[in-house]
Amino acid sequence: MSHHKLSKDNLFYAMSKDNEPALKVSLGDTVDIETHDCFTGQITDEESSFGGLDWERINPASGPIYIDGIYAGDVLKVTINKIDISDTGVMVTGPGMGVMGDILENSLVRIYDVDTTNNRVDFNGLSIPVNKMIGVIGVAPPDTPVNNGTPDTHGGNLDSLKMAEGITLYLPVYHDGALFGLGDVHAAMADGEVSVSGLEVTANVNVTFEKAEILKTEHPVIINRDGIYLNVSDESLDTAVDTSVRKMAELLQPKTDLSMEEFTMLMSLAGQAEINQVVDPKKTARYFVPNYILDHYGIHFK
Repeated sequence: MSHHKLSKDNLFYAMSKDNEPALKVSLGDTVDIETHDCFTGQITDEESSFGGLDWERINPASGPIYIDGIYAGDVLKVTINKIDISDTGVMVTGPGMGVMGDILENSLVRIYDVDTTNNRVDFNGLSIPVNKMIGVIGVAPPDTPVNNGTPDTHGGNLDSLKMAEGITLYLPVYHDGALFGLGDVHAAMADGEVSVSGLEVTANVNVTFEKAEILKTEHPVIINRDGIYLNVSDESLDTAVDTSVRKMAELLQPKTDLSMEEFTMLMSLAGQAEINQVVDPKKTARYFVPNYILDHYGIHFK
């Protein structure tokens, strides 16, 4: 098992089976992945104009990383060990952007200080807690390239605030080596990402790669100390929510002694339908089942 470092100079804007690997590693290896912010450093002051941005240079992911020992049909297990972020972050909104874009009249760029010691952000005198999370993370999709701004079964721009330190991510693999990448790290973001951005920062993310031995999934799955989250993206939020519920039931119910009817009742009592984001080309929902249910039925994934 080795430790590697990947510079943010190795970047791509679309996840694709045709991307040349920037780094090759083995199962069990750990990598420090350096990332740009989602604007690839184009915004340096609050007077920056959206009109001057190169929109082809949005949401860069560092990589791709080829993992030796992972093959098409496997599930890649990625542990997010540590996220170190910069001490300033950029945020934007404006007409045509996000949920409020149809009523906003002016474009706005703001740069905020991040207190990385006390994990707070100063928002115009209001102290907001830092919640470090990764926006873009995934592997090469099955067929045609997918822009990093779009989420799907391969991952991509999932924008889940649960994609944080200490979690384990499970991704279906479509091509040998997986061709993994990540970027678009946020110092803070709430569910929905309604303005079209979180607090966008540069970062260094330490990850470990393994092969999942038990969990099989067609969609990205996150496990943390609270429980399990199954993430589904679709142009329709209704479809994303419904599919996340059904796929979670398909994953967990066979591992219990409950009928599907009983398990459905249990999910209605103790599960949670939640939203990652509603601003990308596909919206992303997650369905959550808490750990005490997994523990009760002896459900444990490796």
